Amino acid sequence: MYVIIAYDVGVNRVNHVKKFLRKYLNWIQNSLFEGELSEADLVEIKMGLKDIIDEEEDMIVVYRFRAKNTMKREVLGFEKSSMDEIL
Repeated sequence: MYVIIAYDVGVNRVNHVKKFLRKYLNWIQNSLFEGELSEADLVEIKMGLKDIIDEEEDMIVVYRFRAKNTMKREVLGFEKSSMDEIL
């Protein structure tokens, strides 16, 4: 499945969330990651994020698609992290 994860977390947890998500997904821009995942990886990510965030203050949004080709992605302006650069 193809996943997009956006987050809005407290300043003291931003780097921890970013470092954690980089293990699984491609960093696109501040507070936004995307990439292909297995169902097991998504479960692991959600469990890991629940350990990091404060559920009373922070928000994580997970968008799930069957595959990358089931969505249309359009970038206006400079793309900070090109998907073409990823091996």
